[in-house]
Amino acid sequence: MAVDVLIVEDDEAMAGALTAAVESAGHHPQRVSRGADALLSHRSFQVILLDLGLPDMDGLEVLRKLRQVTNVPILILTARDDERSVVLGLRSGADDYLVKPVKLVELLARIEAVTRRAGRAGGVPQEDIIVLDDLAIDLNRRTASRGAAPLPLTATEFELLALLARHAGSVVTREQILDALWGDAFLASSRSLDVHLTGLRAKLQKPGFIINVRGVGYRVEAGGA
Repeated sequence: MAVDVLIVEDDEAMAGALTAAVESAGHHPQRVSRGADALLSHRSFQVILLDLGLPDMDGLEVLRKLRQVTNVPILILTARDDERSVVLGLRSGADDYLVKPVKLVELLARIEAVTRRAGRAGGVPQEDIIVLDDLAIDLNRRTASRGAAPLPLTATEFELLALLARHAGSVVTREQILDALWGDAFLASSRSLDVHLTGLRAKLQKPGFIINVRGVGYRVEAGGA
């Protein structure tokens, strides 16, 4: 499915390569070079590729501002040694990240994965509500609450929680999670998974609820604190 992709990148060569790659897959890219322009034009796009090093604004600040007004999938672009920014970006609501120089196959796979997830979110409504202890997960409204308090989950954190909750009591492997959330069990998304899982656990505040099964994956245990 072709989507409109906003490329926020100030480097001319990188922007050209990204534009050509996105067009080669049949998508419709538009490039802006400033964070301010991204904030003005984001409404017209289904995916945003966001460089963290912009001339007018910090990329993380652009991300935070975008997340206040849109749930559109956002992939951040970063240098290999910029791990701190990657973690901050994922915790601020980015769906995933890409390391420069971006590999064509990986870029297209990530775009496909996030658009597929967004499509599921807007697909046929589900009426299921999963209740585990004091945690309620509404798969239709894509909300989660603990007791009467709503949990401020990012889109990816919700996807992760819903996946684990659907298989409560059973182990979900890391490969299954990577395949379900990022579209390919063998993409280098392990760091993304770790960061989103850490953020989810912090927001749930339920020690013992999501259990690590060493070398395999994770299991949700009803009855966790």
